[in-house]
Amino acid sequence: MLFPISDALAAGEAASAGGMESFLVQVVPLIVIFVVFWFFLIRPQQKRQKEHAKMCDALAKGDEVMTMGGISGRIESVDEQSMALQVASVDGKPVVIRMQRSAVQMVLPKGSVKF
Repeated sequence: MLFPISDALAAGEAASAGGMESFLVQVVPLIVIFVVFWFFLIRPQQKRQKEHAKMCDALAKGDEVMTMGGISGRIESVDEQSMALQVASVDGKPVVIRMQRSAVQMVLPKGSVKF
């Protein structure tokens, strides 16, 4: 008790040494959580988006497709952003709708769509 200032300095040094350790204990779990989210959520979503964009770029006349709305049909013509999709035939005349290429969910095997 003769030197209370030296006791206070010693306590301050111990607290500052533990400060870096407590900082790491707080930051490391956040980094781990971010890495887990990236690996299991963000990365697979980016991969699906790339595959969908590649599929949409490869669409051609005559492909049979299903849209995200559940409409299936045969592609009659394709532009840069849109396509004409034959969805039915009424009295021998084709029923054609125009939609965006990105609305295609999947390409169906040939012969899947019957009119």
